[in-house]
Amino acid sequence: MPKYVIEREIPGAGNMSPQELQSVSQKSCSVLQNLGPQIQWL
Repeated sequence: MPKYVIEREIPGAGNMSPQELQSVSQKSCSVLQNLGPQIQWL
């Protein structure tokens, strides 16, 4: 199975609250889940 590294820059991430960072993380996980079960975090 091919492996890829996907990086994302989020402007202002260093100034986000823990709750905002959690929200961004949950959205990212949701998108990956909707793309299909063959995509996973390493």
